[in-house]
Amino acid sequence: MRRSLIYIVLLLTVFASCRRTAETPAEQQEDMQAKQQLQGIWLDADSGDPFFRVKGDTIYYPDSTSLPVCFKVFGDTLVLEGYTTTRYPIVRQTAHLFDFKNQNGETIRLTKSEDDDDEQFFENQTPVVLNQNQLIKRDTIVENNGVRYHCYVQVNPTTYKVIKPTYNDDGVEVDNIYYDNTIHVAVFQGTGRIYSHDFYKKDFKNLIPDSFLRQSILSDMTMLKTDASGVHYLAQLYVPDSMSSYVVEITISFNGKMTMKLAS
Repeated sequence: MRRSLIYIVLLLTVFASCRRTAETPAEQQEDMQAKQQLQGIWLDADSGDPFFRVKGDTIYYPDSTSLPVCFKVFGDTLVLEGYTTTRYPIVRQTAHLFDFKNQNGETIRLTKSEDDDDEQFFENQTPVVLNQNQLIKRDTIVENNGVRYHCYVQVNPTTYKVIKPTYNDDGVEVDNIYYDNTIHVAVFQGTGRIYSHDFYKKDFKNLIPDSFLRQSILSDMTMLKTDASGVHYLAQLYVPDSMSSYVVEITISFNGKMTMKLAS
């Protein structure tokens, strides 16, 4: 009996040890020599166009719409730590050559620049926001049972940043930056205000998945119709540069109550 208990304890000890090894592997050390070797401006080996600039622990792109990204080198892997973490296998690295595979498995071949003039491609390191800051105002008069109502919508650009990962022409994931909007909606009967509210995209969190909201823009709100239940608006939320979107129907009753649902 005693031997059986000892045997069981040993088995449990080995099993627990295996689980700890599988779940918490030793952290791999960053290759600082490889990181130092990457410092400088790198060109596409085929076209000679600037590909990126490495300075410190950051990669800068000549494309002004792409955010700089922190990077690390672990063994034979280049790791970019942007909005998401991406890994690219390193094929070859020397003092003047750097080859790695992109997301499509294609080999990107780079050579280090020796021309000081190439720094001009990286002089403006402030990313350009892709969407235009545009104030939109709409004033509509509607009628219900002989009563006239003034309905106002104002789309206000903000400085709230929305970061969306995308792939550049070379199959490397980069982060683009956009700015979100808030939308003010008000309904008046004469000089009396029935309803007034500033809508943020977080107001739709009970209807739209959080993973979508994080990358989306509250783009616009347009009037759909007016009926006995009130004034109906369509709020449009979309992920920039994609076909992904949600449309939410907002109804404001003539006694100032607001309800919302996904548009059918």
